[in-house]
Amino acid sequence: MTVFTAAVLQMRSGTNPDTNAQTLETLVAEAVGRGAHYLQTPEMTGMVQRDRAGLDARLATEESDVIVRTASALALRHRVFLHIGSVAVAVSGGMVANRAFLFGPDGERIATYDKIHMFDVDLDSGESWRESKTYQAGGAATLADLSLPGGSVRLGFAVCYDMRFPQLFHAEALAGAEVLTAPAAFTRQTGEAHWHVLLRARAIENGAYVIAAAQGGTHEDGRETYGHSLIVDPWGRIVGEVDGTEPGVAIAEIDTAAVGEARRKIPNLRNARDFLVSPVVAGRNASEAAE
Repeated sequence: MTVFTAAVLQMRSGTNPDTNAQTLETLVAEAVGRGAHYLQTPEMTGMVQRDRAGLDARLATEESDVIVRTASALALRHRVFLHIGSVAVAVSGGMVANRAFLFGPDGERIATYDKIHMFDVDLDSGESWRESKTYQAGGAATLADLSLPGGSVRLGFAVCYDMRFPQLFHAEALAGAEVLTAPAAFTRQTGEAHWHVLLRARAIENGAYVIAAAQGGTHEDGRETYGHSLIVDPWGRIVGEVDGTEPGVAIAEIDTAAVGEARRKIPNLRNARDFLVSPVVAGRNASEAAE
């Protein structure tokens, strides 16, 4: 059993990474002052910029990114685990990675994760998104172990749109993840419809905590994000929330004993079975139709 305090840091990142780094420093100090050991920021902590030319003008490599440098220094200064939900970083071929970072209390990078699923959609509001035109999709799930004074906890990574793909969370839970993460910049329209229910579902079906820091409000680039950063327990109860779209901090106690208890009560991870999907031809089973 491991008990620690987690914090979600809700932001309204603009187009200037330096300004966003200053906001990050302020929110981290608040969360640490409230006793947080693990702190999570939203997707695109460093810059919310939908215009490609504007993005390129301030884009940096991982090694020179101001948010990456600031996060490392803050983790060391406050002796905490700091999870940057994601930063846009330049990669080869003129593409961009939507990359999460986890820093330990020594300031060293523990893990990174590149968002796997690209948000390529057309919304009823008229908004159209084609992340795959700019961002290079990741190809691997990531797990990281946090060594805390009371024990260790295994963390599984995801970013925003990934939360609509339960197989990612299921695989991480089967690999021992007790805390699943989904930092996001969810649009207002989709957030109003799906944010709470998706995150609670991911927690329930995996018997795991879900921690999801979010962007909130109207951004400099005109984007509207939903906010409502959440911490959900393994039974699907919301135990921490930044209620609304304003920047802020919410904290909750994480007790991994609750993970074991939920998985004992509903052992669906253990009970899952492989199966086939049989096509139907003219109302008959395909194997019958072939006879």
